[in-house]
Amino acid sequence: MSPARVAPGRNPLRDPRDKRLPRIAGPSSLVLFGVTGDLARSKLLPAVYDLANRGLLPPGFGLVGFARRQWADQDFAEVVHDAVRENARTPFSESVWQQLCEGLRFVPGELDDDESYERLARTVAELDAERGTGGNHAFYLSVPPRYFAEVTRRLAASGLSTPVRGQWRRVVVEKPFGHDLASARELNEVVESVFPPDAVFRIDHYLGKETVQNLLALRFANQLFEPVWNAHYVDHVQITMAEDIGIGGRAGYYDGIGAARDVIQNHLLQLLALTAMEEPVSFDAQDLRAEKEKVLSAVRLPPDLSRGTARGRYAAGWQGGEQVRGYLEEDGVPDGSTTETYAALTLTVDTRRWAGVPFYLRTGKRLGRRVTEIAVVFKRAPHLPFEHTATEELGENALVIRVQPDEGVTIRFGSKVPGTAMEVRDVTMDFGYGHSFTESSPEAYERLLLDVLLGEPPLFPRHREVELSWQILDPVIRHWERRGEPEDYPAGSWGPASADRMMARDGRAWRRP
Repeated sequence: MSPARVAPGRNPLRDPRDKRLPRIAGPSSLVLFGVTGDLARSKLLPAVYDLANRGLLPPGFGLVGFARRQWADQDFAEVVHDAVRENARTPFSESVWQQLCEGLRFVPGELDDDESYERLARTVAELDAERGTGGNHAFYLSVPPRYFAEVTRRLAASGLSTPVRGQWRRVVVEKPFGHDLASARELNEVVESVFPPDAVFRIDHYLGKETVQNLLALRFANQLFEPVWNAHYVDHVQITMAEDIGIGGRAGYYDGIGAARDVIQNHLLQLLALTAMEEPVSFDAQDLRAEKEKVLSAVRLPPDLSRGTARGRYAAGWQGGEQVRGYLEEDGVPDGSTTETYAALTLTVDTRRWAGVPFYLRTGKRLGRRVTEIAVVFKRAPHLPFEHTATEELGENALVIRVQPDEGVTIRFGSKVPGTAMEVRDVTMDFGYGHSFTESSPEAYERLLLDVLLGEPPLFPRHREVELSWQILDPVIRHWERRGEPEDYPAGSWGPASADRMMARDGRAWRRP
């Protein structure tokens, strides 16, 4: 019998049925463009160390930094060391650090300079020879989106994107994937002309969070919820991503993009798709994406965007006991900016399962608290055999998936208040990851970076999902651009009054997490 073929990058010694064995990346390296940026320091470099500390990277793993600084390898090692010490999730281990440090390389260069890519190609070849990375290299583009096409083309011109037989090359692209449908299509054409579709990993870090993945387990591993997960029982769904911080020093990135492009187009529409999709045939990437694409293609906007959407911009106010500036007073924000820092949409999913059920999406900065959640709110019981006074404090049943920060699931239902009278009031049943599992959840970037090195793409959206998301959002953005400035809301509040009016028109109200 001939031996089974093993895909490049897979571990041939691992039996996928054996849950005792972790997924360990094969010989490989990660080339990180934009290594001096905040994302690299706060998330990516610590995630690489945490993977190494958990024994999930090969002994000869290589990490290459590419940036405009004139650093030597030891300078880069010092930067990585500081980022790990400050932001790593797992305890610092000197032996793990020394092993990782041996594979650190730095290439000074410009993103549009051919000689820089030639130096990078030589460095990658040296890693293959010295560290045994096997010609397997992932290129992470942690750079402004306007450089995606430039870097991709130069990777092709230098030969870095082309593996020989038995090796692989992959590219990782950070959001946003374009700024509208046309630019997203153009970017997809450029990237996929260089890398095959299965070698393109579009990072949406929310899809790497344990609680987002737990949504799939909650729905499809339990008989309890699926029978009521439809329009017969669900009144509406609220998906919220709220931040209590402003834009900080990110005006150069944020202004002109805004809350809808930054969060709704990717994070929240992906959460909607996972909430509303049908059960996939399997959890292979192709089957999972097929169901998400069906949902996104069935999403409909309200006929009147003035009544079914809302946008706002935070003004000066008090938050966390201190006075904070409004968006227009932030450093780097140009005079006359019309960028929104709050966005809310009413959407419907035109399928048999969800016909008539509104999905309310909202995101904003400088809101009441930091929270991301999916709230499935159920219809009231059709008949309550109680006196009205007995149930006047009874709300709607709800199942709330808390994505962050207090990861878990809450179920809200009615229960009798102890005493001689019949009085029914809302109570909650709570599941928290920290209470039920001894191991802390890995950071999203740990899971996603490991999936890139393993070549396992279920958590990464393909170009069709990206384009469908832009098809949903583009009409809203055009509508808002015609209406001038967004509505101001005080910092520390829960957004503009127009968002509350949007819900009130439907006889509903936003949750106050």
